[in-house]
Amino acid sequence: MPLGPVETRIIFGRHGIYLDDVMFGWTLTDGELWLKADDLNRDLYRDAGARIFTYKREGRTIEVAYYAVPDAIWTDRDTLISWAESALAAAKRKQARKRRRPARNWDQP
Repeated sequence: MPLGPVETRIIFGRHGIYLDDVMFGWTLTDGELWLKADDLNRDLYRDAGARIFTYKREGRTIEVAYYAVPDAIWTDRDTLISWAESALAAAKRKQARKRRRPARNWDQP
């Protein structure tokens, strides 16, 4: 296994894809694979024509930082693995940013 021991968990009606307790992708019931994006890998997905995940909320379209893996990527194992590694790195960067945030002190103005 190139990435390591990947596991899935049900989250919000989807199957979250995890490695080392870091969610870097998910699938919907139609089997489409969505991978995590951030500023460092977003262009990789966009340049290949991947669609960003969107949903409607209160009349607005909300974009979520996950991109669908295009059909052409599925036929190239090395590229698919590279995309998964990139998504995992993006998810780890986000997790690291969350850990660095100082706790809020609600007692101070």
